[in-house]
Amino acid sequence: MQKFDSDDQIRQAATGNGKQMLFFSADWCPDCRFIKPAMPDIEAEYPDFNFIYVDRDDNIEVAQEYQVMGIPSFIALEDGKEIGRFVNKDRKTKAEVENFINGLPA
Repeated sequence: MQKFDSDDQIRQAATGNGKQMLFFSADWCPDCRFIKPAMPDIEAEYPDFNFIYVDRDDNIEVAQEYQVMGIPSFIALEDGKEIGRFVNKDRKTKAEVENFINGLPA
């Protein structure tokens, strides 16, 4: 999973060619810590996506631009356009994240 130092770097990566998956999280968030151990497996299952970590606190402008207040949350992009979102404040399981990704347009 890629992690960038600035909002501008995240924006640039998110609007690049191909499929991107923005993973909004924060270190203090217990529901984020719950899904974090599953993220390497999820990334390995979906190699066509470039996973980008967005710290909701450090990158609050990006979170606001995508209207993400609840974490953990996921936003899928293709060629810079949003193709799906799994955004809320609820704890997410590996199976729920996989179902979200599997339900995205091919």
